[in-house]
This record gives sequence, structure tokens and C-alpha cells, in this order.
Amino acid sequence: MNKRNFLKSTLVLAIAAGASGTLLAQDKPIKVGATAGPHSQILEQVKKVAERDGLKIQIVEFTDYIQPNAALSTGDLDANSYQHKPFLDQQIKDRGYKITSVGYTVNFPIGIYSKKVKGLKDLKEGARFGIPNDPTNGGRALLVLQDQGLIKLKPGAGLKATPLDVVENPKKLKFVELEAAQLPRSLDDLDASAVNTNYAIPAGLHPGKDAIARENAKSPYVNLIAVREQDKDKPWVAKLVKAYQSEEVRKFVQTEFKGAVIPGF
Repeated sequence: MNKRNFLKSTLVLAIAAGASGTLLAQDKPIKVGATAGPHSQILEQVKKVAERDGLKIQIVEFTDYIQPNAALSTGDLDANSYQHKPFLDQQIKDRGYKITSVGYTVNFPIGIYSKKVKGLKDLKEGARFGIPNDPTNGGRALLVLQDQGLIKLKPGAGLKATPLDVVENPKKLKFVELEAAQLPRSLDDLDASAVNTNYAIPAGLHPGKDAIARENAKSPYVNLIAVREQDKDKPWVAKLVKAYQSEEVRKFVQTEFKGAVIPGF
């Protein structure tokens, strides 16, 4: 083989190897984090739809709200699907994550539950009331109580209200701040608790039947898919969002959760 033909053959092999490497890279599944329960259940359906479009997904489950963003930031995940924008915004502010939203998913109206009273009006003075201990979901619970007339928050408290922002509390409710995942179990000890739907459902609580009050469905708490900023324009991101926002996934959410979870796309 002369030198020219040798170089030509080497170039062809290099191109072929590069193409093969690209194909192998595309065959590797993307890792998508989600909290256990409805978020993971919905992603199982997304996974099926995405695979038909050539995108393989590996679902990684978490049991709290903090680790999925930490794992995404360090590259242990490619995306996550479990949080609403106020929570993501707070995490970015507190931790400096270079993470961004790329598409809306579903809404989980937060509910108030109790094993001791049938309605909020039945709460006695000094009742112990559980709320999530993260700023955005804690404020969310307090806003529900304000909408129900149990408390009044100081003007401008907004979505990040805390018990310190309560200016009127006729029943003298005592707020107990707990990790969101622990709130379903708190119902044995507390008089009532605000529980995020993605934790209520696995605990056997049905928002439509068991909640003694619920958040308005038209709230700013629609959940989203998040990725690292450097990845937001990659082709797989568009495929992931397209699969999630498909009619097939919409019908699954409506059928499976019967109004407890609402499509937000």
C-alpha cells in the first residue's frame, strides 16, 4: 500500500470510529432524577414514549427534595423532574446551582390532612400544625391557611412566607416545621399537617377524598424538568420535554391520579 492509500484508509477508519463512538454515546441512557411516588410513576410512562423517539431514560429515585438538584449539579444526573419553580429559584439562590427549567410537567396542589378533625374550623386553640421546613413549600402551606381564613400574613410575605410572617392567628396555631417527606407520618402526633401530594399518595392519602382543604389548582407551583444550563440546548433535552408533554402522558396522569395530579402543559 502506498503512502497516499495508507493515509486515505486511516482517515476512513478514523471517521468510522468517530461515527461508531457517536452512536454508542447516543445509546447510553440519560439519568433523570425524581422523588419516589407519582413523579417516578409518571416518568415510567415518559420513558416508554421517549424510547420510541430514540431516547433511553434511566430513572433515579430520591426520598427528599435536596439531593436531586445536588446530583444534577455534580453531573450524577442529566435531568430531574420533581420540583416547582419557586423551589428551584430558592435552591439556585442558596447554592449557586447552574440549573435551569426547560419545560413544565404537572401540578400537585398541596393538601391539608388530619386524623383528628373533619375540617379546619374544628381545630382547637393551640392546635399543632405541621408544615414543610423548606422555604417555598412552607410558605405554600401558610398561604393555604390564609386563603381558608385561619391566619393572616403580613403584606408582601409572598410565596416564601414563614411562621414569623403570621400577623393574625386567632386559633393560636403552633407551627411544627418538618421535612416534607415526614409530614404524612406526623398526622399521628399533630392535629393537622400540610402534605405535598407526591408524598401524600404513597402514604395512602387521596387528595380528593382525604384532604380537609386544598390549594387552588391555578397556582405558581407547576412542576418542571430541570437540566444544567450547559445542556439546555442539547437534542436529548428537546426529546425529553416532548415525551413528557405528550398526549399519552397527559392521559395517564388524568386517568391514574383522578384529579390529585394535574397536567401543567
